[in-house]
Amino acid sequence: MAARGQFCAGIDPHPGLLAAWGLDDDAAGLERFARTAVEALGKTVALLKPQSAFFERHGSRGVAVLERVIADAKAAGALVLLDVKRGDIGSTMQAYADAYCDPASPLCADAVTVSPYLGFESLRPVLDTAAAHGNGVFVLALTSNPEGPEVQHATTAGGRTVAGTMLAHVRAANAAALAAGDPLGSVGVVVGATTGATGEDLAVGGPLLAPGIGAQGATVADLATVFGAALPQVVPAVSREVLGAGPALDALRAAAVRTIEDVRDLLFRASTRA
Repeated sequence: MAARGQFCAGIDPHPGLLAAWGLDDDAAGLERFARTAVEALGKTVALLKPQSAFFERHGSRGVAVLERVIADAKAAGALVLLDVKRGDIGSTMQAYADAYCDPASPLCADAVTVSPYLGFESLRPVLDTAAAHGNGVFVLALTSNPEGPEVQHATTAGGRTVAGTMLAHVRAANAAALAAGDPLGSVGVVVGATTGATGEDLAVGGPLLAPGIGAQGATVADLATVFGAALPQVVPAVSREVLGAGPALDALRAAAVRTIEDVRDLLFRASTRA
C-alpha cells in the first residue's frame, strides 16, 4: 500500500455488471469479466477483493474461475482479500479456515472476511490458521446495510454495544503484534463508509476496511467523519464505481487511480492538520 496507495478494488461480477459489459451471465462471461478486472488492476491496486458469492452462483466452474482469479492477482503483485463473510463453529469453522487461510488450498487468499456474530471466539480456527500462515482476517464490526444496527448497536449487559465488544476483541487480538513493534496487527475490521460518526473507538491496531463508497452513497470525504483519528489505518473499498468503467482496461485502471489519488489527498490533508 505504501507503493500503490491505500485502496481496495472489489471484483463483484453480478449479473447487472456482466450485462453492462456485454457478457452472458454464465461461467464464460464470469471468467472474461473477472480476469479482465485483474488484468486491468492487478499491477496498479494494492488490494483486490473478489466476492466469493458471485463466483459460487455459477457452481464448480465459477469456483474454478475464483481459484484462477486469486492466482492471477497474486502473480500481478496484488494482495487478495477473499470476501466470504463466513461465520460458524467448531470443525466447520476449521474447514473454512483450511479452505481460505491455508496455502495448501487453491482458494487461499492473503486475507478473508468473517462474521463474529456467533461470538468472537467462534472465529478462533480462522484466527489461528491465518496467523500460522502469515495471513490476515477482517472481522465484520459496523456494516453498511440498514439491518445491521439491530444487532451491532444492541447493548450488552456490561453497557457496551455489540459492535464495540467486537472491536475490543480485535484490539486484544492485535496487542501482541503491536507490543512486538509491528505497525499493525493482522486482524482488521470492516466498518461501512456510510455509517457516519459511530461513537466507537475504531483504533483496533489493525487495518480498517471501509466498503460503501460510490454506488452505496458514501464518498472518500466521508471517511474522515466515520474514522476520525483512525483514518490513517483505513483502506477504502470500491467495487461498482470502478467496475462500471469497464470493460476497457485503460478505463478501469483510470477509475481506480482516481480513487487512489482522492484517498491519498485525504490522508495527506489529515496528516498536515495533525
